[in-house]
Amino acid sequence: MRVRKFGHSCLLVEEADAKILVDPGVFSPGWEELEGLDGVLVTHQHPDHLDLERLPALLKANPDAALYLDAGSAPQVSGHGFNVVVVTDGDKFDINGLSVEVIGRNHAVIHPDIAQVPNVGYLIGERLFHPGDALTVPDREIEVLACPCTAPWGKIADFVDYLRKVAPRVAIPIHEAVYARPQMAYQMLEKLKPETTTLKIIDDGTPYQF
Repeated sequence: MRVRKFGHSCLLVEEADAKILVDPGVFSPGWEELEGLDGVLVTHQHPDHLDLERLPALLKANPDAALYLDAGSAPQVSGHGFNVVVVTDGDKFDINGLSVEVIGRNHAVIHPDIAQVPNVGYLIGERLFHPGDALTVPDREIEVLACPCTAPWGKIADFVDYLRKVAPRVAIPIHEAVYARPQMAYQMLEKLKPETTTLKIIDDGTPYQF
């Protein structure tokens, strides 16, 4: 499996014949030029995970790619003629032979006065888990975790504890764009992570093979 990060929470995941893009949002540059996609996965409706301005052109350039998203995001893309599949916790499907399982239901709480929206995580190829904006702990071992490292809905202690609970073999920090200098969060994760976890920072866009 090969993973390329386009910034913030946007990952391109490739394995065998499958090519999947996760969370193409407004803080992530460059994904709009991709071709040959088999599927696009969206965890939730917030703009840093779902860019409604650039997404139509991407899907037009990738006519074979279905758009998988949560029930809260679905109304925002209606009327565009996209091949939309609404998913929820527990759903399982294949994208060009690569398995995807949906795990999780809700966005982490930002503040009690802010409405909580749906959020789904995706376990891709039974290896990589992308939780979106939640700290969902899957009920099995995870090889690679896309681990949030900063957010309005959490502090660094929350993300360290999450990393320790999941204890993946590899952790790829995501959701860093809300920090002016995410290196501070990376240093804390590196210092406090489980001994069996390797922290892999791929913010420069270099694909990572594992």
